Amino acid sequence: MTTRDFEIPRSVLVGDTADNELVRAQTILRNEGVNPSVVMEFTAGAGGTFCGIEETRSLLSRILPETGREVWAMTEGSDIAVGEVALRIRAPYASFGLYETAICGTLASSTGWATAARECVDAAQGIPVISYGARHVHPAVVGVMDYSAVVGKCVANSSLIGSRLTGLTPSGTMPHALVLMIGDTVRTVLAFDRHMPPEVPRVALVDTFKDEAEDAMAVAKALRERLRGIRLDTPAERGGVTPALVHEVRARLDQAGYNHVDIYVSGGVDPSRIEQFVENEAPVSVFAVGYYISSAQPIAFTADIKEIEGRPIAKRGRIPGISNNPRLARIL
Repeated sequence: MTTRDFEIPRSVLVGDTADNELVRAQTILRNEGVNPSVVMEFTAGAGGTFCGIEETRSLLSRILPETGREVWAMTEGSDIAVGEVALRIRAPYASFGLYETAICGTLASSTGWATAARECVDAAQGIPVISYGARHVHPAVVGVMDYSAVVGKCVANSSLIGSRLTGLTPSGTMPHALVLMIGDTVRTVLAFDRHMPPEVPRVALVDTFKDEAEDAMAVAKALRERLRGIRLDTPAERGGVTPALVHEVRARLDQAGYNHVDIYVSGGVDPSRIEQFVENEAPVSVFAVGYYISSAQPIAFTADIKEIEGRPIAKRGRIPGISNNPRLARIL
């Protein structure tokens, strides 16, 4: 996955997102003339798919001095165990102490999203999963959420900003709003075909007005070989998308000679529902997962000073000195 440097908001750089106790600590230490070189370690509170270190590296490259710094970390996307040290920083405390909140939060949220995505991907057993969760989070974090989902092995995501971070083409079909305003599924698909560039896959949403199988057949007849796929997004009020529905739509398309048309499934998809489709051998081509990924619980990270000016130290309950983790690699 190709990435670029993350843009760090000014609110983070000036400390507006920091816990106030850290702001106070910086003021006191500065006035007392205390600024030792310290080692701080960041430890995972639960297992999962580690994510957020690339964004953290972008922050640290902005704030740490060029000399007297060392940053060691686990690789983005690697499996992490509870209690495992994922990041170690050695630098003058004043250069990064204020950003403890931002680093913990970045790792916590990103690892949570990546872990949820990986759970869906594992359940799908080889069927591609795309991230469709942009509408379920604040727009300020959409890009990072989608990036984290791709770190968790989603093959694509729906937002433009997420795709810029991952280097992937954004995924998407058409909204119900478009179908409702044009007033007919086939006319909508034909308009889509007229106005979208050739490289955009023609994937039709087929649950707005009519029976899904009926609509699928109608758009297949209209676009024939140009139709890449159909998306089933039947709402819960109508029973949702089921393995039986997927089997029926696939059979009708195949019988009519439209074997090339893929079936996308979206709408309330989570690992347990994915497992149902897999267990029933439903011929799903792609799962689009939204809320399960975007609403993932953050995986907490704790930050501890473990060394001051080369002297092992720690608060009660922690072991003084650097923790051994051979999976850490130097990143700065």
